[in-house]
Amino acid sequence: MSDREILSTFKYVSRMKHEFMLSELRDYLKEETSLKQIHQTLIPVLFDLGVDIIPENEDYHIVRASPATQMILSEDEIKKNEQFFKSASVSRKLERLIEQYIEKKTSKSWDDLQTLENIRKAIRMQKASYWNESSSRNISYEKGYSVLGYLAYQFPVYFIQFQYLLYEMAKDGLLKTRMKILDVGSGPGTIPLALIDMYNRLDDHKAEIYSVELFDENVEAYNFLVPQYAAVKSNVTVKEPIRRDVSKLDIEKLPDNIDLMVFSNVLNEMKDMSLEEKASLVKSMAEKLSQDGNIIIIEPADKTNSTELRRLTIMLKKMGVRIYSPCTFLWSGECSLENCWSFEQKKDIKTTRLMEKLAECDEPYRYINTDIKYSYAILRKDKLAKHFIDLSAKSRFARLSQIEKHSKKRINVVCSVMSGDLGDEKYKLFRVCDGTSKKAVYAVIPTHNLSEDNEVLTKVPYGSIIKIFNVLVKYNEPNDSYNLLVGKGTIIESQYDDGNEPDDYN
Repeated sequence: MSDREILSTFKYVSRMKHEFMLSELRDYLKEETSLKQIHQTLIPVLFDLGVDIIPENEDYHIVRASPATQMILSEDEIKKNEQFFKSASVSRKLERLIEQYIEKKTSKSWDDLQTLENIRKAIRMQKASYWNESSSRNISYEKGYSVLGYLAYQFPVYFIQFQYLLYEMAKDGLLKTRMKILDVGSGPGTIPLALIDMYNRLDDHKAEIYSVELFDENVEAYNFLVPQYAAVKSNVTVKEPIRRDVSKLDIEKLPDNIDLMVFSNVLNEMKDMSLEEKASLVKSMAEKLSQDGNIIIIEPADKTNSTELRRLTIMLKKMGVRIYSPCTFLWSGECSLENCWSFEQKKDIKTTRLMEKLAECDEPYRYINTDIKYSYAILRKDKLAKHFIDLSAKSRFARLSQIEKHSKKRINVVCSVMSGDLGDEKYKLFRVCDGTSKKAVYAVIPTHNLSEDNEVLTKVPYGSIIKIFNVLVKYNEPNDSYNLLVGKGTIIESQYDDGNEPDDYN
């Protein structure tokens, strides 16, 4: 029996019946066919056909799924997720799976002293390579203990930070009740595991996860960890990783109508590709998105990787792939700032049991990694943007592209807040941008100037649009940047209306 005949018969039966057992399909086939063959033929296409498959004894229950719609989180789902992020951590079940994988790979207990020392050595080597700024920098996670070192040190942070982003996307209405997801450069399965973890806190939403990974050791870890963790609930289906070099993908063979495409800490490691080549790769892969699909690119928060991500996203914007967030372009024209260092920061995560064991040594700080800092961009094919403000013709705000004309003057500015507080005890310091900046611009509040009229700057989320009235422009010559010095007479707003604005100070 050919696959084509099985598929055609399945479509016929599924149109007639809302639900049925897969074994019933044999009654409609012309030739004797095993249930195993039918299952193997259909499993790659069931999600696209809009049906769910549920194992039941030796058979499978087929149920026609509801059409995919916008995911709207219930009060209970919001409560569960907010509670999780209050003290974010890797679940005990996943911790144990990672410990079991270490035991499988080493044939020793996960907390064996020599095993722990070998993992420490791998972490030290990876950190030394990461901070090597030379062109020879080469971070490797694809062999032996390097994968175990990654799982012990980098994984917990990357695992949690993606869930922050995914949750924000859910609250913004960017996710669907049925999602097809592609993780590019999956490693040992960080993104699929993070997706599964968050979906375990959702009620009845479905996801099908595809991934691309080249290295054998990573795929082995993926195949050990991801399917077992997905088995906690049946609402996430994971596919065997596509074994390809990301830079040499045959894009035509990737799944169609992808709802979410993820590049997490992968593009910065593709050292053989120029920025233009990376942009072309992402642009070509964007053709596989559904019409309202999203691409999310995540990179480390250090200056080198963060600024390169911004250059990449501006390049993609010029190619027609639009930026949803965090950048907001409030005026016409293109951003020309070459060194935009912008990143998000969240509350530290809880240490894992493995991390704590590794820290039982003379230099414990080397093996504790709990900081959540990352740079990201969400891209789409349509014009949807996270933040929007209608600047009418009568609005009088200075563009940051012309800030040099206003040095030592007081002005009004509308801009996005593009960092957390970068200051110290004496000064609150925030990176701001309006999409036209030629030089870096910072909003600075001396702590003695904090007031009810301006403290909103210290509270708004990353990427939020604010209006600043009556702020003094000062050139910072050592850093070749500009400061917006907030005084006691400065008013900062984050909620907009059509009422009267404070007097213009141009």
